[in-house]
Amino acid sequence: MTNGAQALVRTLIDAGVTACFTNPGTSEMHFVAALDSAPEMRAVLTLFEGVATGAADGYARMAGKPAATLLHLGCGLGNGLANLHNARKARVPVVNIVGDHATTHVQYDAQLQSDIETVARNVSPWVRTSASTQALCQDALEAVAAATGSPNAVATLILPADVSWGEGAQPLPPLACAAAPVATAETVTAVASVLTGGGKVAFLLGGKALREPALLLASRISETTDAVLLAEVFPTRLERGAGLPYVERLAYLAELASVQLAGLDHLILVDAKAPVSFFAYPGKKSYLVPDGCTVHTLAGLDQDALGSLQALVAQLKVQDVEPALLDAAVPKRPSGALSADKVCQAVAAVLPEGAIVSDEAQTSGVTLSKHTAQAPRHDLLTLTGGAIGQGLPVAVGAAIACPDRQVFALVGDGSAMYTIQALWTMAREQLNVITIVFNNRSYAILNMELERVGADTVGPIAKSQLDLATPPLDFVALGNGMGVHSVRAASCEQLNSALDFALAHAGPHLIEVIVPNAFSGLKLKALPHVLGALDKMPQPLAKMLKRKISP
Repeated sequence: MTNGAQALVRTLIDAGVTACFTNPGTSEMHFVAALDSAPEMRAVLTLFEGVATGAADGYARMAGKPAATLLHLGCGLGNGLANLHNARKARVPVVNIVGDHATTHVQYDAQLQSDIETVARNVSPWVRTSASTQALCQDALEAVAAATGSPNAVATLILPADVSWGEGAQPLPPLACAAAPVATAETVTAVASVLTGGGKVAFLLGGKALREPALLLASRISETTDAVLLAEVFPTRLERGAGLPYVERLAYLAELASVQLAGLDHLILVDAKAPVSFFAYPGKKSYLVPDGCTVHTLAGLDQDALGSLQALVAQLKVQDVEPALLDAAVPKRPSGALSADKVCQAVAAVLPEGAIVSDEAQTSGVTLSKHTAQAPRHDLLTLTGGAIGQGLPVAVGAAIACPDRQVFALVGDGSAMYTIQALWTMAREQLNVITIVFNNRSYAILNMELERVGADTVGPIAKSQLDLATPPLDFVALGNGMGVHSVRAASCEQLNSALDFALAHAGPHLIEVIVPNAFSGLKLKALPHVLGALDKMPQPLAKMLKRKISP
C-alpha cells in the first residue's frame, strides 16, 4: 500500500517537479525513503539549508520550472530563509516541503517544536500544513499551482510525520494552470501613444522581459521610437552578449541610477517595479523616478510580459524593424598584477558560448558587465533580494538544470563564507562550476556604505567589524577540503592558466584571487562627495562619472 510520502513524491514528479534539494532530519525520513522508488526525481544533498533553498532558486531560473526543497522543521526552514527571500524577489517558483512533528506529538512541545507557518509566511505567500494523508496530494498540487502561477512564487507545504507515513494515499494528476494575462488593448494603445507622442521615454525591463524574445521586441520598439532600454538593478536572469540587444542595467548606487533616469518624461514598466534606492540615506530620495516623469505599466508582475510586448509591437507596426544586435568583441587577456577589474576581463576573455554566470562579486565585480557585454552569449543571474550567500548555491542549481553548460560563480570572500558548503555539493554531484573568489580580505561593500551613510567618525572598533584579514581566509584549503580542485592566483598569468585548466577539465574548480579593494583609500573617501554632487553637475559630466564609477 502506498504511504503519504510515496504518493507525494509521485504527485510532484507528475506535476513537473523533478529536482529536490535536501537537508533532511528525522521527520522527513519517509520522504527520503520514497526517493528510492522514484528515480525520475533528482535528489541533491546539501550540507546547509541555505544551500538547498538557493540551489532551488538557481534551478528555477534556468529550468523555468520549480524545484523542491526538503527541509527539517521550522529551524531548518529558518536556516534557508535568506535565499528564499532572494527567490521571492526573483519571482521564481520554489516548492518547500518542510517536515513537522507528527500531529499527535505536537502537544508535548518537544525541543524542535516551533511555529513553522509563521516562519514560512516571511517568504511564502502560499503556506499550508497538510492535515491528513488523504489530503496530502491535493495539497501538493495546490502548492505547485501557487508556485507556478502568475507571478511565480515560493510555496511551502508543511508535512507532519504521521501524514507522511500514513497508508492509503493516492497520487493525483497535475492541475491545469491558467496563462498569465496580456496587457489590455486600452493599455497597449495608451503606451503606444506615449512612445509616439514626443518627450524622452525609457523602458524598465525586469523578470521575463529580459529574455531573448522580449529583448528583440523591445529593441524593435527602441529602434523606431528612440526609447531607452533599461534593466532592473539585479535581474533574475538576463540573456546577454553578442547577437542580442544591449540593455543597460540600473546602477546599484541610487545616485548613479538617478543619473541614468535623469531627464525622463515617461518610464514604461515591463515586468518590473518603479526604481527605489536599496536603503534610505540622510537627505536623499528613496523613490528614484525623476520629478515630472510619468510612470506607465505595460505589463505588471502578474502579467505576460512577452505577450504584452508582442501586442505593443503590433500596435506600432514595427514587426519588420531590425533589432539592434551587439557584435562579438572579446577582450584580450590581462597581464601583470591582479586587480578586480583584470579578473573580470580575464573571465570575459574565456567565457564560452552558452555560459551561465552567477554574479555575487559585489564591489569587485563592478566592471564585469562592461567586459562581458559583447562576449559570447550567456545568462547572467544576480543577487535579486540583496541577501548575500546566494552566488554559490544559485550556481549549484543552475548546473543541475543545465548540465551541458559551463557555470561560473563569481563571489566575494565575505559572501562566499555564508554558504561555503555549496562547494561540497558541487564536488559530490561533479558539477561544471568554476568558482572565482575575489579575496580582498574585507566586507568591501560595507566599507563603502559606511562612508555613504554619514556615520560619525569611524574608529578602530568600527573598522574591525568590516575586516576579514585576521586570520586570513584560505579558500584553497577550504575548497580542497570539500573535494573541489582549488588553486590561488597571484598574477594575471596564473589566473589565465587556472581558467584554461578549469575549462579543459570537467567538474568543479575554485580559483582564489587576491585583489585589492575596488574602492579604497582616497577613492573611497571621495566617493560620497562625488555621489552627492552628481545632481548639481551638467548631465554630460554626471554621465561620464557614472560610467567611470559603475561602467
